[in-house]
Amino acid sequence: MEEKKFVNESLNRKKVIVRTSLLGIFVNIILSAGKALVGVFTKSIAVILDAVNNLSDALSSLVTIIGTKLGARLPNKKHPLGFGRIEYLSALVVSAIVIYAGMTSLVESIKKIIHPEKAEYSLVSLIIIGVAVFVKLILGLFVRSKGKKVKSTALTASGVDAMFDAILSSSVLISAVIYMLTGFSLEAYVGVVISGFIIKSGVELMIETVNDILGQRADAETVKKVKALIREEEGVRGAYDLIINNYGPEKNYASVHVEVPDTMTVDQLDQLTRKLEAKVYLNTGIVLTAVGVYSYNTQDDSAIEIREKVNSIVKENEWAMQVHGFYVDQKSKYMRMDVVVSFSIRGGEAAQIITRQLKEAFPDYAILVTPDVDVSAL
Repeated sequence: MEEKKFVNESLNRKKVIVRTSLLGIFVNIILSAGKALVGVFTKSIAVILDAVNNLSDALSSLVTIIGTKLGARLPNKKHPLGFGRIEYLSALVVSAIVIYAGMTSLVESIKKIIHPEKAEYSLVSLIIIGVAVFVKLILGLFVRSKGKKVKSTALTASGVDAMFDAILSSSVLISAVIYMLTGFSLEAYVGVVISGFIIKSGVELMIETVNDILGQRADAETVKKVKALIREEEGVRGAYDLIINNYGPEKNYASVHVEVPDTMTVDQLDQLTRKLEAKVYLNTGIVLTAVGVYSYNTQDDSAIEIREKVNSIVKENEWAMQVHGFYVDQKSKYMRMDVVVSFSIRGGEAAQIITRQLKEAFPDYAILVTPDVDVSAL
């Protein structure tokens, strides 16, 4: 059931993004036209500016569609992992549009404070603006929810922008009502405040998108799920060093180490890794590009005691987070292990310290310590 759900979501994702964006374009063009007419007849710069802002939202939706279409292109010789990251670039463009809209609003609002103009609002114009506020708020909530559902940063950004636009429009409406009742104009001052929030939203969205492009730590829940799927298999005692590389929404490639008995044959390992690759992909959509192995002792009971002692010595260092991949050959006097260390110390330095500590406890052994970085949730 879970596998079928994942496949269906992957197939429908792009359709959802395109349809939602087309709806956004249609609604924003209608709203822009209505507000432009109201702005011209009432001589309100704030309303005209709001109309222009709606056009920028339509442009954002268009950029989202283009990004989704380009990101769906099939891989080729030059780009064997596809074009999924283009969606992040489109989200970056949308964020820039949001910031530009906020800056434009800020400039125009300041101009109106310095050179105030008398507006001529009517009941009809207020009703039109009120309806536009309601429609824009509903559209923003709808687009944002769809964006989160299909994990589209660009679509989510468009939804958030639409919600801020609704707040901006409502401030214009409230200012218009106050002006009609008291003759005192507040819309320019309110516009400055709202513009600040719009700019802040755009900057936050841009930072989030840049982080996606640079690469972030994998989601903790995803890491736990993948490791749990791997540990379910018979003979697998642990899953470590999971690295997930993202090449666009729903395009994740990963590598992992599994801890298996030292008695497994190459043929058994081959069958296991193929099974794990299929299982992880069908349940999460993540492609396991590489499955490395750690062997653990099964034929020497005293190895357990040595492992516990080694673990105790290593954990005396506060920066040592985990020991895994431990194996000891008492006949050859050799032991090896991986140690996950925090970002507070360099891997090479950590390996030297741990090797020195273990040499004091096991002077006759050759010791290999491989430092690991905590790239995913343990």
